[in-house]
Amino acid sequence: MKVLRKWSRILHRDIGYFFIGTTLIYAISGIALNHMSDWNPNYSVELKNFNTNLKLNNSLDIKETILLLLDDIDNRNNYKKHYYPNNNRLKIFLKGGSSIVVNIRNGKGTVEYLKKRPLFFETNYLHYNPNRIWTWFSDAFAVALILFSITSLFMVKGKKGIFGRGGIYTILGFVIPILFLILYI
Repeated sequence: MKVLRKWSRILHRDIGYFFIGTTLIYAISGIALNHMSDWNPNYSVELKNFNTNLKLNNSLDIKETILLLLDDIDNRNNYKKHYYPNNNRLKIFLKGGSSIVVNIRNGKGTVEYLKKRPLFFETNYLHYNPNRIWTWFSDAFAVALILFSITSLFMVKGKKGIFGRGGIYTILGFVIPILFLILYI
């Protein structure tokens, strides 16, 4: 048992040091993603209202008129495309995910500016396994977490170890998620 305890400490320490950055990134972005109903963790959204006198009815020269509108409220170089969702509205898509909606009858419109949240956008992206290399790294991280968990069982002996308080916490760590699944799914 002494050798097992020694190697558990060594593996636990080294795995912990190697994956501390990944653990923090996943933990912080995980909290952000858990609260998507409270805020958008990937983008900040800014709405800006405006009025225009330009005639934005569907016509052959509508793209040029849209570019004139963009000269006033944004930048014509951000134009991607446009369409008419109904007879009264024009929607203009801009680079970066932003968009403009204009009531073509009264000229009232709203610009929705999307800006990537620094660090959150990139770290949240990792949760979606963006490519094969990251999938392999994520799998290695998951295996490391398993080893990290198992080695923690054998690090402490006595009443604070697995046969004492540590065992109670370990059982609770299994029971609480299982109860949640039973009660809420």
